[in-house]
Amino acid sequence: MRVDLYDAMASVGRKFLLAGKGGLNLTHSEPLEPFLARYGSRRECIEPLLAQFGPDDLRQWAASLGVDTFVGSSGRVFPSEMKSAPLLRAWLHRLRQAGVNIHARHSWRGWEENGALRFATPQGMHTAHADALVLAMGGGSWARLGSNGAWAPLLAQRGVRVEALRPANCGFDTGWSEHMRERHAGRPVKPVALTYTDENGEPARRQGEFVVTANGVEGSLVYAVSAPLREQIAAQGFALIHLDLAPDRDLQRLIDGLSQPQGKLSMANHLQRRAGIEGAKAALLRELLPAEAYADPERLAQGIKALPLKLIAPRPIDEAISTAGGVAFEALDERLMIRALPGVFCAGEMLDWEAPTGGYLLTACFASGRVAGAGAAAWLRDAAVDR
Repeated sequence: MRVDLYDAMASVGRKFLLAGKGGLNLTHSEPLEPFLARYGSRRECIEPLLAQFGPDDLRQWAASLGVDTFVGSSGRVFPSEMKSAPLLRAWLHRLRQAGVNIHARHSWRGWEENGALRFATPQGMHTAHADALVLAMGGGSWARLGSNGAWAPLLAQRGVRVEALRPANCGFDTGWSEHMRERHAGRPVKPVALTYTDENGEPARRQGEFVVTANGVEGSLVYAVSAPLREQIAAQGFALIHLDLAPDRDLQRLIDGLSQPQGKLSMANHLQRRAGIEGAKAALLRELLPAEAYADPERLAQGIKALPLKLIAPRPIDEAISTAGGVAFEALDERLMIRALPGVFCAGEMLDWEAPTGGYLLTACFASGRVAGAGAAAWLRDAAVDR
């Protein structure tokens, strides 16, 4: 059996290498039930894939390539060297040893009328015939690394149900004042707790950290809740969250502290001494709380514990870590073969699912790739038997 791998970029795995820039968070060590819950409304679709190739299987696969992994303090799993390049090199070496033919700078452009695959290359258009095809071209974020979503209309034209691509694990615009943009962009806010409305319409709270940007907010805490916030903005034009700038202090303690005489202290020093509010937190308070609230210790304390922040738009899709939307699972069979295109399989971010950062994205991408590849192999075996 001849296997050919086509990549639009000059080398294979550019986005995989980028994922390893901060340490390559391969997967997560938490128990299966909370792990599966990370996939939200698509849990039922992702669970069968993980049953065939789950977090432990992924770690064993890495070990088989000579890459040991470890569990970090947060439960996230990383390669021992905290790099993606050694894993990618070993992986590609194994593929070449197995006889896989790798073609770089081949950008897929759909099909010819006779069913041949079309590729744009530096030398012009190239065609190739395949008895089975696995598409794994990513979502729509980080187009410069190859995942630009250009495949979506090509499949839609063939009658495949493709849900619109949307930013996931993304930042949001807030409409900061000029002062906030110029003086505080890039500053971290930590520790902080964020209260929001979850997918079920219920209030939920998470603690962590985020970064003030020139446009709004981004960072791990914001990414973790980006899906429901994005959907709220789509439904009503905005999403309202509340920030607890002092998650380690209760309301009464803050009221008592802020009620102490200010004396000769400036308000900035009073807030720092009595409430631990300084830097970006103090800037957020000034930006979002009415000036008259500073004269009332109780109202000021309430603002610190539940500071309202209106999010008005998700950042553009190409800035997002990942995307939602893509080929609907309803368009696929259990092998991830497109029902309308027999012999064509899909995997990874091309599929309509999303998950937070923390290893969940890569784990599901690997699992879907494993299932799609096995499905393609089974399809070829069945076709050989029929002949």
